[in-house]
Amino acid sequence: MPARDAYDAVIVGGGHNGLVAAAYLARAGRSVLVLERLGTTGGAAVSTRPFAGVDARLSRYSYLVSLLPGKIVEELGLRFAVRKRSISSYTPVTRDGRAGGLLVGGGESRTRESFARLTGSQAEYASWLRFYETTARVAERVFPTLTEPLPSRDGLRERIADEAAWRMLFEEPLGVAVEKHFADDLVRGVVLTDALIGTFADAHDPSLQQNRCFLYHVIGGGTGDWDVPVGGMGALTDALAAAARGAGAEIATGHEVLRVDSDGRAAEVAYRTDSAEGRIAARHVLVNASPEALAGLLGEQPPAPAEGAQLKVNMLLRRLPRLKDTSVDPREAFAGTFHIAEGYGQLATAHVEAAAGDLPTAPPSEIYCHSLTDPSILAPELAASGHHTLTLFGLHTPARLFREDNDGQRERLLTATLAQLDAHLAEPLADCLALDADGRPCIEAKTPLDLERDLRLPGGNIFHRDLAFPYAQEGAGRWGTGTTRANVQLCGAGAVRGGGVSGIPGHNAAMAVLEDLGSG
Repeated sequence: MPARDAYDAVIVGGGHNGLVAAAYLARAGRSVLVLERLGTTGGAAVSTRPFAGVDARLSRYSYLVSLLPGKIVEELGLRFAVRKRSISSYTPVTRDGRAGGLLVGGGESRTRESFARLTGSQAEYASWLRFYETTARVAERVFPTLTEPLPSRDGLRERIADEAAWRMLFEEPLGVAVEKHFADDLVRGVVLTDALIGTFADAHDPSLQQNRCFLYHVIGGGTGDWDVPVGGMGALTDALAAAARGAGAEIATGHEVLRVDSDGRAAEVAYRTDSAEGRIAARHVLVNASPEALAGLLGEQPPAPAEGAQLKVNMLLRRLPRLKDTSVDPREAFAGTFHIAEGYGQLATAHVEAAAGDLPTAPPSEIYCHSLTDPSILAPELAASGHHTLTLFGLHTPARLFREDNDGQRERLLTATLAQLDAHLAEPLADCLALDADGRPCIEAKTPLDLERDLRLPGGNIFHRDLAFPYAQEGAGRWGTGTTRANVQLCGAGAVRGGGVSGIPGHNAAMAVLEDLGSG
């Protein structure tokens, strides 16, 4: 139970952003209370053992780290590390009846040779280098701004100082640049996938949702690298919870917040537990939940409904499957991002089918193997016997497709998705799956509606709502976390510069509160 009747800050939700905010505020000497609905902290950034009797701790929902600034890790003194992946991606393809693929990583010469084998020339690889040199320059200039007060649109444009890059990423649909720079359908698809993770959009969508998603996928750390969290994603949230508690923050799990009453200067937070209800006074409230949930807590009109568009599958294998492409070791192919049915044309077809209300005939997805880079998530005997985890993330499966029959659609989609993977394997994936203590295959799938139920993600949207470009937005305040109440901050993924496991909204909401408390 809360230790006092009033706090400088009450944080609604103990996900990673709420814990970041709590740690910063408590380190500044403020009284802080975190109220978490579930029995544990972490939200979507947790590690669990999903398979009965099997000692494998999987990052069950979010699984890779790119956007977490090193300054947050350093300033909070987190005992947390990530590891680089030696391979960026592998994309299998069958052309002229022969199994092959595109391997990106493992050294510059191997990547260049892989492009040459796929396309028959060096031109596509030269275009690849030029394209990603541009995104790298943008990343170096944009990423540091994410933990600063929001720049204006013109201010960010001046900071990037590259009109061609600005037009490519911020003004024209990304498909224009992809088609301009690349000729090969498979290469185009590999580039476009970063624009579609959790985002239901076409390459030429005039809303530029795909551009915003792509931008956040290529600026992380100033490099765009996506790294493996050592010990799984739960290692990060465990470190954050320890940092928050160590600084003096209180964390109360099993406390569901029902309402936030605020006049802009003071607030009261109503909550309930299994055995009681209560109210806590606070000068500031930080809401680590969706904008939809925020509106509900404040008694305001909810925003337009959000919709997620992904399939998440967790697996444990007895061994990695053999590939039809014998030129690539499965340990390399699965160590990076293994693209499935993600050619440019395939992605466009899948989007058209899903927009028409049908599951994609050839569902696009991508897989990676955490345990190849970090075997510590497996019990020693599992690691020694060749067991491995696989994490699959499917694209273009909007929540609307599951509203009438979630269970049936989940099964149909999973079957079709694994069939696309099996087309590139020399043995069925089912033959490689480990069994749990009850003899069941170690595989679980989550649709957008499952994520909505488990995590209260609106429509299963992993970003809580459409991503925003990282410059000033109306109503978002100086730090991108403002709401209709001066003393209520939105510190979840729906904040400007939210989305992904980053801690950025938590940091920025805390900075906004400290600015106010410093002047109050």
